[in-house]
Amino acid sequence: MDGSFLLNHIVSVVFVFLYLIMVTGLVVMLVLDNRNPVKTMAWMVVLLFLPIIGVVLYFFFGRSTRKERLISKKSADMLAKKSLHGFISQSSFELPDEHFSLIQLFRKLNRALPFEDNYNEVYTNGYTMLHSLIREISHAKHHIHLEFYIFENDSIGRLVRDILIDKVREGVEVRLLYDDVGCWHVSNRFFDQMRTAGIEVRGFLKVRFPLFTSRINYRNHRKIVIIDGQVGFIGGMNIAERYLKPRKYGVWRDTHLMIKGRAVYGLQSNFLMDWFFVTRSLITASKYYPPIDVCGQALIQTVTSEPIGEWKAIMQGLLLAISNAKRYFYVQTPYFLPTEPIAAALQTAALAGVDVRLMIPEHADSIVTHFGTLSYVEDMLKAGVKVYFYKKGFLHSKLMVSDDTISTVGSTNMDFRSFEHNFEINSFIYDIETALLMKEIFLQDQRDSIQMTMKVWLRRSSKQKAKESIVRLLSPLL
Repeated sequence: MDGSFLLNHIVSVVFVFLYLIMVTGLVVMLVLDNRNPVKTMAWMVVLLFLPIIGVVLYFFFGRSTRKERLISKKSADMLAKKSLHGFISQSSFELPDEHFSLIQLFRKLNRALPFEDNYNEVYTNGYTMLHSLIREISHAKHHIHLEFYIFENDSIGRLVRDILIDKVREGVEVRLLYDDVGCWHVSNRFFDQMRTAGIEVRGFLKVRFPLFTSRINYRNHRKIVIIDGQVGFIGGMNIAERYLKPRKYGVWRDTHLMIKGRAVYGLQSNFLMDWFFVTRSLITASKYYPPIDVCGQALIQTVTSEPIGEWKAIMQGLLLAISNAKRYFYVQTPYFLPTEPIAAALQTAALAGVDVRLMIPEHADSIVTHFGTLSYVEDMLKAGVKVYFYKKGFLHSKLMVSDDTISTVGSTNMDFRSFEHNFEINSFIYDIETALLMKEIFLQDQRDSIQMTMKVWLRRSSKQKAKESIVRLLSPLL
């Protein structure tokens, strides 16, 4: 018995010793990686106060890939070349003075080209978006490219699947990218039915052991469609029933765009870059970038961000847009866990007299994330930011509009995950008519919201405040 006890004690001591060495090594790696100090401290808390579990979580979710390269420069140049031809072919192109610096920033960080003379249509519910999407798909003659975080095997997913299969039978090329984690619960059989019918289907960053740990934290959150290189869709809506049928907290309120014009070139090149990343198949043929006539008056620039690379283009662009706001800056986001620079920019703008309004859902689909969101409300109220809680359903919209001149819609939430971990995409629209429409959409949603005051907010229970504070510590990791 004594020998067995001694052996177990030695094994325990050795295990603890090795574990402490591993944790110390991970902490050193975190420090030397020169990440955001807030995020570094959050991971250190997890590693030090959640024995074993913290190491597992770090192994799955903590390692940074920002210094890696997503795609070779040569391949990126080839994929961007067709869009560049369309950009150069614009006859009388002048950048608006008030947004010159923002447009140039996106060009430098993201190769994002601005295109003039576009038409766009805004959708604020799933019925109108789905109706337009099906209509445009039915008109497709050459190709249909789709990229969604979620493509559900429900009545809406099966409807779209069947329509795509019909188009393949007509000789139309169809390619679909879905996110492997976003569609974890969707059976392979559902996608195999598409493949059997002739649709080229790929899962983005498939998560399979032992590659599980290097991929699970970096998801493709983009939602775009390109039809014949002339019509594009972008926004926050996935292919799922939840955007049409009421759920626990009502109908999902989201914002999506249809774009017609040369700005579709930007959507196309981004889809084909993602397609190359997944399939290593480089598609650059001119037939995917057909000549496009003048469709409207909007100047549109489509911007992406990803966890790989040196810069965080969308977050940095939003920082500049907030700083440039003169009269107002309105934001809708389902999750508000801002990076420190974004939070400071919103507070600074409000303190400087800009009418800053933040709209978040009263109830969210993730309780933990919602606690994190609520932890930032007091900080915003203190600075004079007007905070609204949307009550009519679940607000999933990612809409921002400023000064009646600029607006943006896309897949990017105002949180750490969108800014640092996800593959995201937004269209920035430099157009007065579109901005006024987006402003009216925000104000309409404001009528279905309740404005929070500091006096009411401070009445929350101590238990509620404690939950928010605890989750806030982990907000960089959510």
